[in-house]
Amino acid sequence: MHIVVVGSGIAGLSAALSAAEAGAKVTLVERAAEGEHGGNTRHTEAYLRMKSMDEVADDFVDHFMANAGGYTDPSIVQEMVRDHQDWSPLARAQSTVDPDLLGAFAEHAGPTLRWLEQAGLKFDFLPTAFITTTTTRLLPVGGGLAMVETLTAACKDKGVEFRFETTARSLVTEGGAVKGLATSRGEIAADAVILASGGFEGNAEMLSRYVGPGAINLRPVARGGHYNKGEGIRMALDIGAAPNGDFGSYHAEPVDPRSGIAEPAIFTFPYGVLVNTSGERFTDEAPGTVDAHYESVTRRIYEQRGGIAWLICDAKLDDVPNWQKGSRTDQPPVTADTLEGLARAIDVPAEALAATIAAYNASCGAGAFDPLKADGLSTNGLTPTKSNWARPIDAAPYRAWPVISANVFTFGGLKADRHARVIDLDGNPIPGLYAAGETMGIYYRTYTGSTSVLRGAVFGRQAALHAAGAAV
Repeated sequence: MHIVVVGSGIAGLSAALSAAEAGAKVTLVERAAEGEHGGNTRHTEAYLRMKSMDEVADDFVDHFMANAGGYTDPSIVQEMVRDHQDWSPLARAQSTVDPDLLGAFAEHAGPTLRWLEQAGLKFDFLPTAFITTTTTRLLPVGGGLAMVETLTAACKDKGVEFRFETTARSLVTEGGAVKGLATSRGEIAADAVILASGGFEGNAEMLSRYVGPGAINLRPVARGGHYNKGEGIRMALDIGAAPNGDFGSYHAEPVDPRSGIAEPAIFTFPYGVLVNTSGERFTDEAPGTVDAHYESVTRRIYEQRGGIAWLICDAKLDDVPNWQKGSRTDQPPVTADTLEGLARAIDVPAEALAATIAAYNASCGAGAFDPLKADGLSTNGLTPTKSNWARPIDAAPYRAWPVISANVFTFGGLKADRHARVIDLDGNPIPGLYAAGETMGIYYRTYTGSTSVLRGAVFGRQAALHAAGAAV
């Protein structure tokens, strides 16, 4: 049994190690050079939506199902409450969150983490960048980099052959089954191919085609995303794979465009106001806790001219304990002693900014400010409202950070079942083809936070175990 894995992020490495442990010969193909490999996983802190090592967070399934797709035909929804084997081809190929796959995700999350623990990783409830939260998050000690380094070493110990600086080009098929992979360095025959090569956040043409022309204002949240150019998705679609996930969307994170570090997130915007380049507010900066709402706010930033906004705060930001942990940029804020001076420094019309701040200040009511929970301190009679943490901006020095929407990963990918088998447009598994990680489409509308790395680990492992005949 020879299994070829494409990609060396958490999904690919989990697949490669699981396949090797099951006795298969494994070849891993990776575009990047060794030491630069690992895709997005290499650069993330790898938050995991777990309440313990063995159980997913209480809101895990509910959040996914609340963002399960578009307006699905009710007759197809009714089919999906039956046993999976009784679904029609239409239901099996439907672009939506498959409840059978979601059940497998939740079921295998804990055992997968225990398996990763046996491979040498450690997990703990470490501090996050979120000042206010609504759900539980477990983290690997050392973040995604520890995952990449630990699993790479474990794969090598098990005899996995790594082919770095090698790009997957197309799938080799015979009689409707996948029999190998064509790469930039020749063809590789295989009994199964596991596509774990990320999304298409590093491909400007695909972003423009699917997300839209405004995608020119997006950039991957970390260097690893630039390697994700969508070949895994494209080559499977070319042989009749069904698409899944929201191709026109992506996981949005607010970052400082001046910074070149991984994930220079700005999560402090609930304590100030966001203005566009015209000096006008355009969204509720604080609808609730930042971990639950940063994506929706960031999408509004993306919609502004140039895809950019400015976070305006004053000296009272220092009332927020440890606010610096929510400002992960390595660049200092733009500062000024007056709003007029700040407007000049950030090239925003001074009169417009002054009018915006004056209207905002006048709408702030009295009440107790509590920076560590949604305090209900809202504006009155202002459009758009600010629902929490609304205090006047009137104390020098004034501070401003530029904020854009970063593309953490794209949502569109391949339809797969609970074993990570890629499904064709007729609802049937394509023999010999699997998908995991970002290449597997599962997200719609709003990202279920802290589940992407977990998805990669779970379905990378499930793909390999099924391909090697060791599925449970």
